[in-house]
Amino acid sequence: MNKMAGGRRRQGELVRGVFAVLRDQPEGMQAAEVIAEVERLIPPTEFENDVYPNNPTFRRYPKILRFSTIPAVKAGWLVKENGRWSLTEEGRRAYEAFSSPADFMRESARLYRVWKHQQPADGDGESGGDDEPEDAGGEDSAIALEEAVEAAATAIRTYLATMPPYDFQNLVGALLKAMGYYVLWDAPPGPDQGIDLIAYTDPLGAKIPRIKVQVKRQIDTKIAVDGVRSFMAVLGDQDVGIYVSAGGFTSEAQREARAQERRSLTLIDLDRLIRLWIEHYDRMDDADRLRLPLKPVYFLAPPQ
Repeated sequence: MNKMAGGRRRQGELVRGVFAVLRDQPEGMQAAEVIAEVERLIPPTEFENDVYPNNPTFRRYPKILRFSTIPAVKAGWLVKENGRWSLTEEGRRAYEAFSSPADFMRESARLYRVWKHQQPADGDGESGGDDEPEDAGGEDSAIALEEAVEAAATAIRTYLATMPPYDFQNLVGALLKAMGYYVLWDAPPGPDQGIDLIAYTDPLGAKIPRIKVQVKRQIDTKIAVDGVRSFMAVLGDQDVGIYVSAGGFTSEAQREARAQERRSLTLIDLDRLIRLWIEHYDRMDDADRLRLPLKPVYFLAPPQ
């Protein structure tokens, strides 16, 4: 990999570029957006900009960048989940502490070795001792899986983004049902007075709490603090509020929700909605599954 990427310093430059893009993004970013922004900040070398001889449809730069982030992920600095990359607090501290790209990469490689030595030994009793991951086998499979997960996440997000708003509302209702709640009121199309769904923990709606749900399907619009406050205004003292927004929420809106002491309010963005859908998918009936039909795909996962 050193020959491919130009050594540890070049790898450190690329990974620090990833951290520079993500450090002011507490919610993270989609992987494709991160890679595109890093390429804008740190243009590829001639070698990195070239394609692979055995696969001329793929440029080296994205794979080299992905490969270089493996130690940072194992070090606990960088999180990759459902096609979204984000920094941990440890990662933010490391970015500030190791300004030298070579030192930054050296420390992440050290923590990678610590992680690798903690994994079960392979057949010959070796758990690995190289400074960096080898460009073979398990790492290639991991990158292939990473790219597949990102492609799947993008397809799911696109599907939901183009779904009619009322269908999206019904999807949220189906999820609540799969989670064991009883949706006893579903707002018809048109003005909803700030409430789209009302659910309970019992089939008669006789027990508290009453769960009020607001659903916004617009994926390109974050809900601001005023939107959260408006929703809270329709919650009674014993109500539980759930605000689902495909576009997510501004940081100020999230702080407002966390600061609530008298009312219970949960904010659900698109990524969390998808995770919940996957988690409860097996509990849904066939009709509800068709609202967002999914199928698992199996990849080779060689031992670490």
